[in-house]
Amino acid sequence: MEAPAQAGAVAQAAGEGPGTCKCPQAQLPPPPPTEEESRERLLELHGSFQELFTFFCANATMHGATRLVCSSQNHLKRVSWGLLFLGALGALYWQFGLLFEQYWRYPVILTVSVHSDQRLFPSVSLCDLNPHRPRLARRSLQALDEFARENIYALYKFNFSESGDVSGAQAPGPESAFQLDRTIRLRRLSGQNEVGFRLCNSTGGDCFYRAYSSGVKAVRAWYLFHYVNILAALPTDREDSHHSHGDHFVFSCRYDSQDCRARHFQTFHHPVYGSCYTFNSESAAQRPGITHGQCRPGAGWGQAAGGALLPTRPHPQPPAGISLVLRAEQQDHLPLLSTEAGIKVMVHKRDHIPFLEHQGFSIRPGTETTIRIREDEVHRLGSPYGRCTDGVQGVDVPLLYNTSYTMQACLVSCFQQLMLDTCSCGYYFYPLPPGAQYCSSVRHPAWGHCFYRLYRELETHRLPCTSRCPRPCRESSYKLSAGTSRWPSSKSRDWILAELGKQRPGSPSPRRRHSSSSSSAGQARAPLPASFTPRYPQGGAPPNPRSNVAKVNIFYQELNYRTVDETPVYSVPQLLSAMGGLWSLWFGSSVLSVLELLELLLDATALTLLLGCRRLCRAQGSQPTAVHPKAEAGRSPGDCRRDVRHPGAQPAVLPRALAGVSAEELGQVCVCQDS
Repeated sequence: MEAPAQAGAVAQAAGEGPGTCKCPQAQLPPPPPTEEESRERLLELHGSFQELFTFFCANATMHGATRLVCSSQNHLKRVSWGLLFLGALGALYWQFGLLFEQYWRYPVILTVSVHSDQRLFPSVSLCDLNPHRPRLARRSLQALDEFARENIYALYKFNFSESGDVSGAQAPGPESAFQLDRTIRLRRLSGQNEVGFRLCNSTGGDCFYRAYSSGVKAVRAWYLFHYVNILAALPTDREDSHHSHGDHFVFSCRYDSQDCRARHFQTFHHPVYGSCYTFNSESAAQRPGITHGQCRPGAGWGQAAGGALLPTRPHPQPPAGISLVLRAEQQDHLPLLSTEAGIKVMVHKRDHIPFLEHQGFSIRPGTETTIRIREDEVHRLGSPYGRCTDGVQGVDVPLLYNTSYTMQACLVSCFQQLMLDTCSCGYYFYPLPPGAQYCSSVRHPAWGHCFYRLYRELETHRLPCTSRCPRPCRESSYKLSAGTSRWPSSKSRDWILAELGKQRPGSPSPRRRHSSSSSSAGQARAPLPASFTPRYPQGGAPPNPRSNVAKVNIFYQELNYRTVDETPVYSVPQLLSAMGGLWSLWFGSSVLSVLELLELLLDATALTLLLGCRRLCRAQGSQPTAVHPKAEAGRSPGDCRRDVRHPGAQPAVLPRALAGVSAEELGQVCVCQDS
């Protein structure tokens, strides 16, 4: 009975009018997959965003993502879990931003470790603080002393002739063509409690005062300016007469229980600190400090020249270091240049230049000073964690010293180069590049104005030298601790000074720095001049005989040394570990979960592009265009339209997907006929 009813319904629908068709909507089954559709594709995309996110939330390994699918029937829970998921994701990437911001600052931490390897004993430089008067400049220095006497008397009404500090006797030596610039005088600045001297440029239009709040510093700076002026005018190849001072500086020297040799020393002259020794050992230190309980029979006393007994070593085992008895008497002293008495000492690395004005310390005469050394070695990281250099490579400042790179040597070389570029001459205390000249008022009348302008910029850190001179990546520094005692004591003073005055070792003097030949034999002792014996007034005892000598002991406090290494706070493995910890904190997932999230982003991007292109194609296809005959295959069962290009009756046409479906399966058949 169902078939006739269906046929009657079709006939009734066909008889409603010519050329019309009315098809009831029927639920069509999905079309069977074709052979091409049944094959496995390389890439498949979801049909909608809802399908994409549902698949991701149901299969993702991140915590909380499954709750979005399980709570699909409860909209409140679904919204709540969605907000929690997005909040956790935002907090995660906010912390990622903070982590990367700290990583890109490249911070470092310092790691301190202790090592017990044997270390080479450092170099020790000692100066007698007795600047001498060069033979060619004695007349000029005498004129400078007289000029200084006039200036000091005008300021303080102090007469040097009464105190005897500055000798007024005629100095021996050849006449000098150098003339003092008497326009540069010491002045008391009006309205200020300062003393200084006035410097002008070559035209006299730009002048300023080099002022000091301390009158002592003002006198020393003014005297040093004229003193450098005199020395710079002397020939550069002159023979300094500091050798005689060096011969009398070291009375005795012992290193590691052995007498020092002349080859261990190099001498040089400093314009302010006088004659200087640099001791370089040839072996590493074998033991630290003084070890108690190791005594040798018979050790401790020796016979000196003349038959007297002298203490050669204490009964305990001596320290593995250097012990020196030094002369601290001042001869040919320039009291306005060097105002301190004693010995200047600096401990430095073997192949480094000693800058005593920056890193040296003074030892008081009449004392025994024991200096204990502790070495620290610093290892710095290079770029991007900081700026350092392994040598002169990468430094745009030509080093004027033929030694290893140090920051201080680079700063001095940079300042000297700026002096040459700005003032057309170099400062006397620093080396010169080939072809340059030292600054002197004979050749450069206004060099003082230029120098002090540049030096003031150096003091205020406005010169580019600091940025051009990085620190070395590997640097050794020495921490010193000292203890002093009176030496010699009041009971042993007379015989010790007498025996020191009678010593006459027959060894040659230590070689000078950069000397081509030197003697390698003999002890580093020198004969004492007759002037060492103190001059007793009217046959009496001297007021302070200890002021002529000093004793210095320098040794390692312990053989252990510390290394300070810079270590990155965040290396690449540590950065990944921190990121993994944050990801696990907020989502409890792994690296593969991150890849799943990345896959979601890629699929969403591809789906967005695909849907956008499809919508654009539909918008273009909605415009009126001629219908191609093949387009009939795309009609739906309920959309039967008349083809205007082919008048007349048209057969009923079914889509290709419904070609094998019976009428019973369709429910109804739609036939389109003309009137």
